Amino acid sequence: MASSAYELAQRQGDEAIRTSLLDAASRLLADEGPGALALRRIAADVGCSTTVLYRMFESKAGLIEALYVEAFERFRRRLAAVPERSDPLEHLVDLGRAYRDNALAERNYYRLMFGEPVPGFRPSDAALVQAAETFTILQDAVAGCAAAGLLSGGEPRRVAASLWAAIHGVVSLELAGHLPADAGEVFEATLHAMGAGLFRAPSAPKKRGT
Repeated sequence: MASSAYELAQRQGDEAIRTSLLDAASRLLADEGPGALALRRIAADVGCSTTVLYRMFESKAGLIEALYVEAFERFRRRLAAVPERSDPLEHLVDLGRAYRDNALAERNYYRLMFGEPVPGFRPSDAALVQAAETFTILQDAVAGCAAAGLLSGGEPRRVAASLWAAIHGVVSLELAGHLPADAGEVFEATLHAMGAGLFRAPSAPKKRGT
């Protein structure tokens, strides 16, 4: 008999169990809506007792908050893993691509981050602080461009917000199926258009003797 998701996770410890429960909950939420987020239903899906969920999350509200935090933590890790570049503008473009990659790989969590799939849910102040850390990564990258003299104008935080809004819009349209098959090309065109409007091209180094 094949092992359940819970049995497989048990061999790796509590963190693996927690991830397995959150992934099951995010799938049920995406596929069937908030009515499917019953602790008994999630426990049955994973193959454990509801006692395990109460131990991990204390309540259904705790589970939903944990889903929200997990979504942003995965997003933060994806952005933080983008290697630094000698050209800060190229690094910023890489972050934009990582944004899209994360959204496509973590569709269920992405909808939880930026939509309202659970009516009445409001993240705690602590959860909102963790979510904001992802924006800090983008803001720091824009500040790096400003320090290199590549910013055409505007305060880095506002420029970062503009970039986030544009990228989020394109990615959300793609996830909703509203873009053509070449959605990747549309995304790249958006990145380059935003770059041309908000940043200067790096100056070529001067040759010696000129």
